[in-house]
Amino acid sequence: MPTLVHDPGVHAALRRRVQSLTPASRRLWGKMSAGQMLFHLNLVLAESLGEYKAAPSVRGVPKVLVRWMVISMPWPKGAPTRPDMLVTDEHDFDHEKARCLEMLDRFAAKSLDAEWPGAANFPMTGRHWSRLQFKHLDHHLKQFSA
Repeated sequence: MPTLVHDPGVHAALRRRVQSLTPASRRLWGKMSAGQMLFHLNLVLAESLGEYKAAPSVRGVPKVLVRWMVISMPWPKGAPTRPDMLVTDEHDFDHEKARCLEMLDRFAAKSLDAEWPGAANFPMTGRHWSRLQFKHLDHHLKQFSA
């Protein structure tokens, strides 16, 4: 059974993990600071809510296969990041943390059966987004021991 952000227990656990972050939270791998990581999480949440749209960056591979790979295959530490999602400038930690919690709540409140925007490289349903958001949030929260 896939883990969905829309499960109330999962949503609550993710909120607690985000709330546990501080500006001094240290990464276990990668290059982002905690504030940059939150900004990065917020880009993906914004995309799932239809508030951020990027041009496709993957070509020549069937979209359904790309979606399956991104959602279903394991992500190693330092997995490649979509170019428009790379964050190199600093971002205000407190602002990004509050924004992450707010978007996480809006995301979880949206029905899985509602119409959802596609990702830059493939079509998405609510269930796809909920699985992907869990995987993405979990990956980066583990990166910062949250």
